[in-house]
Amino acid sequence: MRATFICLLLLLTSPWSHAWWNKDWTHRTRVIIDTTPQGVALTEPVPGFALALRLHSGNFDFVGSQPDGADLRLLAADDKTPLAFRIERWDPTNELAVVWVQVLTLAPGSDKNLVYAYAGNDKARLEPGTASGFDPATLAALHFTAVDGADVIAGWQAISPITLDANGLLGSALRLSGAAAVWPASERVRTAANGALSVSLWVKAEAVERGTLLQQGPLALALQGGRVLLRVGSVTLTGGDVKPGTWVHVAATLGQGKASLYVDGKPVAQGDASTPLIEGDLRLGGAGGAAGAAGAANAAAGFIGSLDAVQLASTVRSPAWLQLAAAAQGIDGKLVRATTESAGEAAGEGGSPGYLGILMKNLTVDAWVVIVICGLMLLIAIWVMVAKTVLVNRADKANRSFLQRFRQAEDDLLELGGTPHPNSSLFALYSAGVRELKKRKVGVPSAQATVLSGASLDAVKAAVDADVVRELNRLNSQMVLLTIAISGGPFLGLFGTVVGVMITFAAIAAAGDVNVNAIAPGIAAALLATVAGLGVAIPALFGYNYLATRIKNISSDMQIFVDEFITRVAETYGAR
Repeated sequence: MRATFICLLLLLTSPWSHAWWNKDWTHRTRVIIDTTPQGVALTEPVPGFALALRLHSGNFDFVGSQPDGADLRLLAADDKTPLAFRIERWDPTNELAVVWVQVLTLAPGSDKNLVYAYAGNDKARLEPGTASGFDPATLAALHFTAVDGADVIAGWQAISPITLDANGLLGSALRLSGAAAVWPASERVRTAANGALSVSLWVKAEAVERGTLLQQGPLALALQGGRVLLRVGSVTLTGGDVKPGTWVHVAATLGQGKASLYVDGKPVAQGDASTPLIEGDLRLGGAGGAAGAAGAANAAAGFIGSLDAVQLASTVRSPAWLQLAAAAQGIDGKLVRATTESAGEAAGEGGSPGYLGILMKNLTVDAWVVIVICGLMLLIAIWVMVAKTVLVNRADKANRSFLQRFRQAEDDLLELGGTPHPNSSLFALYSAGVRELKKRKVGVPSAQATVLSGASLDAVKAAVDADVVRELNRLNSQMVLLTIAISGGPFLGLFGTVVGVMITFAAIAAAGDVNVNAIAPGIAAALLATVAGLGVAIPALFGYNYLATRIKNISSDMQIFVDEFITRVAETYGAR
């Protein structure tokens, strides 16, 4: 007993039993960044990674949070250290958000890389400061949340008009139709000769044959023949495949005498190249960086598509960093898992509400209506099955008892009613037959006693057969409720699922966010209506088949008894 108490004490005081960071915040989202082979396998630590954290109705309580996200706080795995973050998108109406958070260090091969997102404090205010969610090496981060295309690090703005695509990778994206979008030369975004530079961006091209993605001085990233081209001065690298209409992560690094090209987090080309002086205007899109009238003339041959999450850094990003960038910012949900927790659920890993909690939270009104109706149908079906099972069990037992008395009777064939069998259908038929015989003075010990003719026997049998029908109706009463549950339950559940899926897709279309984390909870919750319909139909089907078989057996016994009763009456009281 003492050992058990010690084990429980150790469990309750384990490192996973995090104290709630601040009691004024009522709920939090527990984010797991999985760097094991089941997530995104890393072979080395990655410090200061900027994680694009997607929040949606399935992993965050928007209802209990402030409309502008002012009460949002992000903490490290120790549940104590605040993390720098920046809100790129906050849409409480459609319950979608994108938050960039700078994670301290991601350990390789671990599913214990945690971030806690707290909210649910009406008194909290948005903390002032310059926190951007990016490490100091980040020179610029263009996320296109406004029409000026301002850099989130230092407010670097475009000098040419830009068009936003509401259906970007994370939120809105830069929409290009051939001409370039230009950001003016900046001393901050300048790479010295023999320095280091990393470029990371997401690309969705409508045509992949040609078009410039990014250009600054002697550095250019472009598409050529469906592949990515990196040009650094006189050095050119090509590799990777780009499919039209698909988001692709493209990255390049310069430094230490090497140039490397990455597509979707994988190295596709590498070569020797010294870093030249890279300065001047930054151009996104276009046909090769020509400005003015020449740029307009070449617009038709320029890049057509969307760009998002453009980042420049004054360091050589590691292959692991670029692998994470491709996985964390893309639509593949293997890297990040997130679940909501309330203050009462904070004790350890068991604090997650679980899959069922997520499903219940995301149920739409129509799905709730369908599930409630299915629940009522199930209760009715259970009541019918229990009541009918009790009825047929009693009838079967009473029939066996009465049939034994009937077959043992000799001269007193018509005098078996002294001990009634109220649950026996055979006794009910016997009583009906005796009643008809007594009407005809059969078996009466007097001079008026009659002998049954063939016509009289037929009349008695017809009267007993009519009672057979009545007994069958009594046994089959309410069985129609089971057939309604069997046939109607799945269709009702399917109706709830279809409507729920329609509502989910309509909300996603209105919000412009098509990532799987935003879609999955609503779709999964909608499917719960179909599960409810099947949950009604399956037990009702089993119960109906069982009861129908038992009632059929009793019906056969009644038919046999009628023939046996009429035969004995004819032998005893019929004309000879």
